[in-house]
Amino acid sequence: MSETEGRAGPARIKDVAALAGVSLKTVTNVVHERPNVREETRARVRAAIKQLNYRPSLIGRRLRSGRSNMVTLAVPFIDEPYLGALAHAMISAASKRSFAVLIDETAGRPEREREAASGYPGHGIDGVIYSPLAMDTELMAAMSHDTPMVLLGEPLQDSTADYVAIGNEESAREVVDHLAGQGRRRVAFLGGQPDLRTGVGELRATAVLQRLTELGLPGGRGLVINSGRFSREEGELRIQQSLPILTACDALICASDLLAIGAMAGLRKAGIRVPDDLAVVGWDNIVDGRYHTPSLTSVAPDLDALADTTMNALMSRIEGDRSPSGNYRVPHRLVLRESSSSYW
Repeated sequence: MSETEGRAGPARIKDVAALAGVSLKTVTNVVHERPNVREETRARVRAAIKQLNYRPSLIGRRLRSGRSNMVTLAVPFIDEPYLGALAHAMISAASKRSFAVLIDETAGRPEREREAASGYPGHGIDGVIYSPLAMDTELMAAMSHDTPMVLLGEPLQDSTADYVAIGNEESAREVVDHLAGQGRRRVAFLGGQPDLRTGVGELRATAVLQRLTELGLPGGRGLVINSGRFSREEGELRIQQSLPILTACDALICASDLLAIGAMAGLRKAGIRVPDDLAVVGWDNIVDGRYHTPSLTSVAPDLDALADTTMNALMSRIEGDRSPSGNYRVPHRLVLRESSSSYW
């Protein structure tokens, strides 16, 4: 009869110890790759583990370490292509660190966002990667001192939640410079968020207007079209409402690719040709933009770098770092396609 026959349930650590002829502590040291074990003993224990198909108890590991090795990526909407690509990159980065990522959709509801900011009490979550929409920033900053947290989208003052993003100001300047280089002289912006002064839409709008002023081109809030959710539907709707502004412009910068794709649908229905009459640029470099007609020029964040930077920052917070929040910038590039140049 083999060692596994006649025994109910999975192999236990004491079964491995008995088969290998070592102590429970020695098996534990081998499982955790600790150095204080002779190589011949280590080989014997590993052979016993393989023969018994032993799997260390997850519950036991959690009790000993006080961690679950699980983090949550909390985003407003999981049906957006950019957030799907972001989740893929985060899962890959977490896996390299032996962490799992759970995905939560908050839908921008304050109660769900508060649960995320509090670290999902009772769910065994070690830390949160968080993209909030509705939560009060002062409350979130206060909660960050108790929850290991990294923010995507907007920074917090007086918090221990790190902030990871591309450079919104730098990328906005590159977009404006590209359009000016194409001979565009009156540029509108879609995606302003005046009620969210540190939201990505407002940060990008402000940077666009500043660069236009520096280049001596028309600017001002009159050329900013505000929007709610960054969606295709919102983009098309705002175009329909803003045709008097756009007919006097020759370029449109959108705070996201989804807004840009919706905007191009609205422009097409209004008889405005892209890029002949109006150049269009977005942010995020989602797959849809590559296959749209015309294909969409977009600011492309380095998602792998973003995910790695985020996980490194979060690991530090999980380990107990409670120093003031840090702002981390990750690389980006402007991907030129048909929507911003007739000569692409």
